[in-house]
Amino acid sequence: MNQTTGNKEFGVGVACAGLSYILWGILPLFWKLVDDVPAGEILAHRIVWSLVFILLILAVLRKLPAFSLELKALVRNRNRLIGISLSSIFISINWGLYIWAVNADRVIEASLGYYINPLVSILLAVIVLKEKLSGLQTLSIILAGAGVLVLTFSFGTFPWVAVMLALSFAFYGLIKKMVQVGALVGLAIETLLITPLALLFLGYVHVGGSSGGGAFGDELGSTLLLLLAGVVTAVPLLLFASGAKRIPLSMVGLLQYFAPTIKLIIGVYLFHEPFTSAHLVAFICIWVALGIYTFTLMRGWRLKRAIMVGKGV
Repeated sequence: MNQTTGNKEFGVGVACAGLSYILWGILPLFWKLVDDVPAGEILAHRIVWSLVFILLILAVLRKLPAFSLELKALVRNRNRLIGISLSSIFISINWGLYIWAVNADRVIEASLGYYINPLVSILLAVIVLKEKLSGLQTLSIILAGAGVLVLTFSFGTFPWVAVMLALSFAFYGLIKKMVQVGALVGLAIETLLITPLALLFLGYVHVGGSSGGGAFGDELGSTLLLLLAGVVTAVPLLLFASGAKRIPLSMVGLLQYFAPTIKLIIGVYLFHEPFTSAHLVAFICIWVALGIYTFTLMRGWRLKRAIMVGKGV
């Protein structure tokens, strides 16, 4: 690959990955459009229509045979099947809690969760994968913990939404790393595994349930928005998958802060959620921690590049 082609690929990668995080950042605006629908019902529709939309994409890209082969391989491998099943549970928890948080006017706390997420992922890598922390990475985790403690002591309640969002997505990422399934095919399998439960829940809702019937088919606007839940789930993932393979991990690490930053801005300035001095102190702790974490990522990448150049790679 010549330098011109390499620069073009890098530019496309940054554009795709950056746009994916921007779309994830503005996602609260979409969920607010259906805030009259219970979060559980929205989640079930998100799962079902994500599967439908992703299968359509796989068909267009002619990747259905690859999906079928991967599914058969998973069925034959018990450990991988358990792993992908767990990942489907964790991503469902993350999706459902996030939808609930947005519609319960807790977007700021949700943004905090996604700021914390990379640091929780580091901690899980140490505990589960036995990776070693540098001194700076240890400091970043301590600062993140201090930010959570500030909110806990200031308000007298543990910021469980932020922590659960961070934990569920971190465990999801950890399992995905261990199972090694492609982004699009992996999401198709995850949604396929959880779709039967989603359909059972929707069946219960639509025959009466505790809420007196479901929203789908009741009003045209709500029905179309619930159908679009699959599109708004899959499109950012496709962009991310396309971008991430073209750019270094350190660049992905920098771009990922677009999403929680946009969420924070939306929560404060559009939804007018309270942002107190305690929030400010906590977020400063997290931002400094993330700055340290990003510095270690970029330093590691530069060192790796220098070694590769030295070896003539």
